[in-house]
Amino acid sequence: MKFHIAINLERMDDTADMAEVRAHTEDMIRMADAAGFEVAWAAEHHALEMTIAPNPFQILTWWAGITENIRLGCGVANAAYWHPINIAGEAALVDLLSGGRLEFGLGSGAYQREFDRMRPGLDQKDSYKYMQEMLPLVRDLWKGDVDHDGEYWQFPKATSCPKPVQDPVPVWVAARSPVTFDHAVANDCNVMSWPLTMPFFEAEKYRAQLDEAIAKAGGDWSGRFAMMRHTAVYANEADRAATMEAIRNVLGMFGNLMMKKGDVVNGFPDRVPFEELEGNVRVDPAMLEENLMFGSPETVIEKLRNYEALGVDAFIYYASMGLGMAEQKRSLRLFIEQVMPEFG
Repeated sequence: MKFHIAINLERMDDTADMAEVRAHTEDMIRMADAAGFEVAWAAEHHALEMTIAPNPFQILTWWAGITENIRLGCGVANAAYWHPINIAGEAALVDLLSGGRLEFGLGSGAYQREFDRMRPGLDQKDSYKYMQEMLPLVRDLWKGDVDHDGEYWQFPKATSCPKPVQDPVPVWVAARSPVTFDHAVANDCNVMSWPLTMPFFEAEKYRAQLDEAIAKAGGDWSGRFAMMRHTAVYANEADRAATMEAIRNVLGMFGNLMMKKGDVVNGFPDRVPFEELEGNVRVDPAMLEENLMFGSPETVIEKLRNYEALGVDAFIYYASMGLGMAEQKRSLRLFIEQVMPEFG
């Protein structure tokens, strides 16, 4: 099993200095690169200080300049927010500037609040249709001239400029629903899934959906399966307590965005009271510690073995959850020094 890292520029309140946030993110990416992480993933979100990622391709270009070996993943661009010619060119430019290290990820978005601003009138649950039209089109644009008369985009003959260095570029789809697993497999894409705060059985459900999609495709799929979890490795009670406080604070804000139950002021979401959270947003400390990739190095190794046995090809260490910068670095260092060697 390979290891990836996902990290955001994040501010939980307006006391955080952006220069320090930037420096911390660079430190974490450099640590992951030096430790042999396979991919670093940058997200796309808009008008949110907790995930400052208005253009993942800019972030990846930044990371390309401070790393040597780690691959650079767009995890993931929201298809509905882009024009196909635009995203094909931006992605290909990252591949060129990084010397062929791009991992191209496409998805359907998460927060209705963002759609209300970035694509007014589009219901988040319908956004997968944009992803399905865009995915094969981007691949065609990378090959050469193509004209397109689709449901969501129409344009005369055009191509991606520049072209990617890689042929082919690895393509990933963020999947949680059967229709998206089916599309990813049918287009021979890699798949990444995020069970949020749900128990391990949610990961098992995604694996089952993937297997069903592969069966529908005649058993022919050469892709890879990645799973993302919030991760914190701790060796003392103080760091454990800090982790639980941080994740519960983030989930209160996340619940606001998912359920549209609170306001967002200057990019900072109000925290929804814990008793009002429901569905995938659950904050019981014991449950969080069991379900997420939290614990001592020994506990994390044991949990990772379950994902490895499930057929997960790559585990995505999700570092961003409002945890203090020093605690984040201690966690990553423990993961690198005491967890990763067990999966040599």
